[in-house]
Amino acid sequence: MTEKADLILRPLAAGDAPELVRIAQTPAVARRWGELEPGFPLSDDDDSIRLTIVADGRVAGMIQYWEEPQPMYRHASIDVFLDPALHGRGLGTEAVRRVVDLLVDERGHHRLTIDPAADNAQAIRAYEKVGFRAVGVMRQYERDADGPAFHDGLLMELLASDRPPPTAPA
Repeated sequence: MTEKADLILRPLAAGDAPELVRIAQTPAVARRWGELEPGFPLSDDDDSIRLTIVADGRVAGMIQYWEEPQPMYRHASIDVFLDPALHGRGLGTEAVRRVVDLLVDERGHHRLTIDPAADNAQAIRAYEKVGFRAVGVMRQYERDADGPAFHDGLLMELLASDRPPPTAPA
């Protein structure tokens, strides 16, 4: 568990599921995450580690990471969503920063990726604040949540050696 001020990252618990489903089904999140798989968020993805984002004592969202185990290609990828009612407070940026610290400092990764939709300017700005850099556009990368068309994704990466220095505690 990681804690600072009003933000906590903790392992996903069964009791978090109803609120995470509610958040994931809000139009702003569903637009990006699409239709939920059966068992979300508890049993639909055995390959990712999921953490609940708690802000002001309530479930605020979810962040997950996946690790490539092959030594030749070892890296990790991150995904995150936050209750739209809490956007603009820096909570998503801070959650990503903490997972970056975990993956680099504790899990030993030298390279991390994240892949927002190319038109998701708010998410891209948040990831850039943590040190991620755009490395390319993945054309027609992901199917739109509301139809058969595809949209572009932006591949962003962060090398451990490029991490910005830690910010001073407030």
